[in-house]
Amino acid sequence: MTMQKSIQEINEKIKRGEAVILTAEEMVELVQSKGPQQAAKEVDVVTTGTFGAMCSSGAFLNFGHSDPPIKLGGGEAFLNDVPAYTGLAAVDVYIGATAISRSRGMEYGGGHVIEDLVRGLEIELIGRAYGTDCYPRREIRTLFTLEDLNQAILCNPRNCYQTYVAATNSSDQTLHTYMGMLLPNFGNVNFAGSGCLNPLTRDPEYRTIGIGTRIFIGGGTGYVIGAGTQHDPQRGRGTLMVKGDLKQMSPEFIRGATMSGYGCTLFVGIGIPIPILDERMASNAGKSNQEIFIDLLDYGVPKRERPVLRKVSYAELFSGKVEINGKEVPTSPLSSLKMSRKIADILKKWIEEGEFLLSEPVERLPQTGVFKSMKEIQIIPKVRDVMTKKLITARPQDSLVKASELIKKHSIDHLPIVEKGKLVGIVTSWDLATSIGLGKRTLAEIMTREVVVAREDEPVDIVAKRLEQHGISGAPVLNKKGELVGIVTTDDISRLWGRRR
Repeated sequence: MTMQKSIQEINEKIKRGEAVILTAEEMVELVQSKGPQQAAKEVDVVTTGTFGAMCSSGAFLNFGHSDPPIKLGGGEAFLNDVPAYTGLAAVDVYIGATAISRSRGMEYGGGHVIEDLVRGLEIELIGRAYGTDCYPRREIRTLFTLEDLNQAILCNPRNCYQTYVAATNSSDQTLHTYMGMLLPNFGNVNFAGSGCLNPLTRDPEYRTIGIGTRIFIGGGTGYVIGAGTQHDPQRGRGTLMVKGDLKQMSPEFIRGATMSGYGCTLFVGIGIPIPILDERMASNAGKSNQEIFIDLLDYGVPKRERPVLRKVSYAELFSGKVEINGKEVPTSPLSSLKMSRKIADILKKWIEEGEFLLSEPVERLPQTGVFKSMKEIQIIPKVRDVMTKKLITARPQDSLVKASELIKKHSIDHLPIVEKGKLVGIVTSWDLATSIGLGKRTLAEIMTREVVVAREDEPVDIVAKRLEQHGISGAPVLNKKGELVGIVTTDDISRLWGRRR
């Protein structure tokens, strides 16, 4: 007969000091050595932990009323020069983790403000309002700390993915993404999540994690308040909406950060206890990193549905390298395994000492649902729609004089250099002008060999950003076979944007 336990029974054992608590990694070892049936008999709770960038995070802050009072609602508020959302009541704001400083840009954002609050540092508030009869004040500038606030509630719409993805880059350009810096030509693989320590991998059926589940968050305690945004359980990508009191938290587990070239975020530490109610729960809680697989996506393809190159296990990712097309590629975690283990250990200690009891969910999280993409009504133009298809090219051995004649005759600024049917470089009118008098004779001597290119099926907006990043005014266009099929310039893009208006 299958053994069944209840959360209430486990809580009674915790109060008596008789409960057996293991971390998720310890549970994996036990299930492997004794099997899930025996593990279910021996273990009462498995503790989990994750610590990583969770962009969909932020905090509700209540300042109390000034004298004379001010209505920030509908006005503006800046915390250390970072904009906060004021579409609430008179003195409530929401500071989002990804908000960016007006003066410091990506160097400092909402996540940093939240960390500074938890550290006990003073934060500058600048507020502007339109003024009413009952809230006549129009401006305020003051300093406050976390202790000065009535409430400071971390309220995160989407945290704690069950499993996320691994990312690599097939393109010729370095990409700066929410998955970190991705080197060109499959130069590296970055991945998120703590594997078997991830809370939702231990209870993928959401039998014990639901609305009202008590959790470790940011060094204090908090609760699951619902399924997170983009909750997609059918693809193993469930998420949680969580809350906690910032005044209980520690800067060790709440850290603002900047993803280079991408934006600001907040690293959040979350741990969830998993009560082992029966053998099935023990089996799920005992799955190893070798049994947990995620998609390895190619971020070099700028589309919503990026190509899945293969499935990879967390065991392979944690090994430091994965294989792509027969080549070993180095891996890097975006989540801290060290911190995840520390969270699981702290939660284990709290439960063993009777300081943390389990809570029964008042409602289970959904296990089904349709994950929708954004509805769009405007067709996004591709490079093929605006590029110049009539190509004027030259060879590396051609003279500077010949190249100058081509540029003048055809009124162009960019001359792709082709050898044996392949793009090998590019020369611009500026290159030619600055080479006069330097004794250079052939294009091979002056051409740019590391060419920034565009793909014909890329959105124009992405290519425009690439041209801006590299400070250039045009790029040769390649098709899927790598063949030169056109050239796109800032003039082409400007004409398109003019038609958009």
